[in-house]
Amino acid sequence: MATPYTPTVHGTGVRATIQRFGGHLAGMIMPNIGAFIAWGLITALFIPTGWIPNKTLAELVGPIIGTLLPVLIGYTGGRMVHAQRGAVVGAVATMGVVVGADVPMFLGAMVIGPLAALVLKYVDRFTAERTRAGFEMLVDNFTAGIVGAVMAIAGVLAIGPIVEKVTEVAGDGVSWLVSHSLLPIASVIIEPAKVLFLNNAINHGVLGPLGVAESVKHGRSILFMLESNPGPGLGLLIAYLLFGPRSLRPSTPAAMIIHFFGGIHEIYFPYVLMKPRLILSVIAGGASGVLTFLVTGAGLVATPSPGSIFAYMAVTPKGGWFGVIAGIVVATAVSFAVAAALLGFGRANGDQADEQAPDAIPTDAGGTGHANDTDGTSTEKRDPTGETAAESVPATKEA
Repeated sequence: MATPYTPTVHGTGVRATIQRFGGHLAGMIMPNIGAFIAWGLITALFIPTGWIPNKTLAELVGPIIGTLLPVLIGYTGGRMVHAQRGAVVGAVATMGVVVGADVPMFLGAMVIGPLAALVLKYVDRFTAERTRAGFEMLVDNFTAGIVGAVMAIAGVLAIGPIVEKVTEVAGDGVSWLVSHSLLPIASVIIEPAKVLFLNNAINHGVLGPLGVAESVKHGRSILFMLESNPGPGLGLLIAYLLFGPRSLRPSTPAAMIIHFFGGIHEIYFPYVLMKPRLILSVIAGGASGVLTFLVTGAGLVATPSPGSIFAYMAVTPKGGWFGVIAGIVVATAVSFAVAAALLGFGRANGDQADEQAPDAIPTDAGGTGHANDTDGTSTEKRDPTGETAAESVPATKEA
């Protein structure tokens, strides 16, 4: 499926399947980027650790990320499958996963929104030929209401808890790596989980509590930096700015500001979903950053919230600036290098195709007969009589 945000994918292999899947995810997220930015600005400004803390305005943060954004994603996913009717049913069904779990249900909305719309699509096909004239509106309204209610209940009882369990499993995997001193390898789980919007669950549900315990003992902890490092995302966005599709380049400077200075990492997730192979770049950047933190003995005294460069500097212990900055710089550089290579340094996007005129015809300065003469006549091969080779027909042998 092609959308204004994703290119057409050809082929039937594993790579094409993954690209299509990423395209569907990006198609649900990209139209709602404005809502993400609005939430990001409110978060960066008004939470207790924000620029201008305000308890009253900070109350917007929870409902937006917990309810509004998942519903928008479910609405958009439903619309992609079955137009406006699918959008309405997708939004209703998404409320089920919102109520059925205690973590932000971005992933759940991506599942249940399109699924509810697909169910309604098949129901509409079934009822279309069996509805008497004059009862179309009544049947349409009731089928949408019934499907929406059933899918919302399924979200509360089944899909929401399943997605929440997936979140817990991802967190347990990170805990195991931490307990076995395999921190750089943790990026293999953390970065893909972040792109699926599980970053808050991993950071605040697993790494945060472990980091607090370590910080009490040693005065600093590297665990606060595993998920919150802004370097990998920044490197990816720089690569998109320089070598990404031309249609997306204008959006990357604002995304870089929101991500690096505002600490809202969700802003770069759709860029990975559009080209799933770029997950390798943020994994490499995250692992190299963690390794740099380990080598330099870097750590923070508390969780940087949000994960911006300013928050990092605010919770860096005295004398720990070099290690923290070095880890961010190394992560940015490695992520940029890998992402640029995966983007083909712009060649993979056809950016150089428009540098040559497609209708340019090479001239033949040597007069070898591949171009037109100066008088505009064709220089096709002629025989001594002046006829072209195409016109010259052998004389018929007389009887």
